Amino acid sequence: MAGGYLSPESKSLCVESPAGQDVVALREIGVVDAVGIAKKPSKPLVKSGEGKRIPFGEDSFDFIFSAAGGIERSSAPVEFAAEVGRTLRPGGIAVFHVKANDTYSFNSFVDLFNCCKVEKSHDIEGFDSSMPHIRELVLRKEGARVSSDPKSGSSSNGKCYVPGYKQELVNHAEPLIEEEPLKPWITLKRNVKNIKYLPSMVDISFKNRYVYVDVGARSYGSSIGSWFRKQYPKQNKTFHVYAIEADKHFHKEYELKKGITLLPYAAWVKNETLTFEINGDPGDKEKVAAAKGRGMGRIQPVKNPGGFDGGEIERIQGFDFADWLKNTVSENDFVVMKMDVEGTEFDLIPRLFETGAICLVDEIFLECHYNRWQRCCPGQRSPKYEKTYDQCLQLFTSLRQSGVLVHQWW
Repeated sequence: MAGGYLSPESKSLCVESPAGQDVVALREIGVVDAVGIAKKPSKPLVKSGEGKRIPFGEDSFDFIFSAAGGIERSSAPVEFAAEVGRTLRPGGIAVFHVKANDTYSFNSFVDLFNCCKVEKSHDIEGFDSSMPHIRELVLRKEGARVSSDPKSGSSSNGKCYVPGYKQELVNHAEPLIEEEPLKPWITLKRNVKNIKYLPSMVDISFKNRYVYVDVGARSYGSSIGSWFRKQYPKQNKTFHVYAIEADKHFHKEYELKKGITLLPYAAWVKNETLTFEINGDPGDKEKVAAAKGRGMGRIQPVKNPGGFDGGEIERIQGFDFADWLKNTVSENDFVVMKMDVEGTEFDLIPRLFETGAICLVDEIFLECHYNRWQRCCPGQRSPKYEKTYDQCLQLFTSLRQSGVLVHQWW
């Protein structure tokens, strides 16, 4: 009231207020036309409803209040924000009490609201141990209301810009390994212990969905079961997993896995038929063993003859991975990607930049393939790949300089 955001005449709504204490507080200071909503109503102060389905018409309220981290706990924060935008009158005020104690979570929250601008943001003391510190955010509705389309925030006009608050996170990442390791199968594996995961640095609560994309997934135990589901810090969020794997040898084991969508194709720069090679690399004994003797597969367009060295060859369908990503996730989703594509990263990463799809990915774990020293044959480099370690390092560096949080994988 002192700041001019609320008056006794303000028609007010308290969202997710099961006990109605917020409504009582408003009425005690003279705001007579105040009501609350909650899943379990407490009439007459609190009616049945929830943040993602507010049971009132458009432009109904001058003032909307959401306390105790209601939007953080919501299973659909985009719809929650859209409903606030829909029911708030132009010029109306929405006040939220949230945690949002870092720049990433603050901006993730603001990105939910394309109808409003932030009028004020400040910290206040919490009321109990569940929220010892509270960020109070005051928003004013000024433009079009939020769309409830979960893909409405995706980039669609080519190149994109990684926002500054994401770029700052790169400065806190573990350093890249500048010097080529003589025993990469040891050095890169140990480096996993140094990785600073994004959820270990920031709060990821204000995201619509949580998605893990494993490009070159191989078997379920290769990385999804052995690493992501066991070790990645998920902040108690449920991630949907997309496993992209062209080798049909691994497809059957995904049939009974819950929360996983298998894409039985090859991630590529366009939709076309490809030649897929199944061939062991003597320097990749651990991977070959883990994959029950299957070598790692490389792909090439059918029109490019040669280039393979006598392994098993199959024809498979490739798809435009960048286009698929833009049609599957949005800027309001939290997207983690692991990419192990046997050298195709030098095609896919530039394509992600070219299309703007790179801005949809929050964190990347990238294995870069080069003519590395072989474990089996001291003093010899792998003939399987033409790229050098310096070219890989340049790829990692360019990603980080662009503000993309990427880690060296193995």
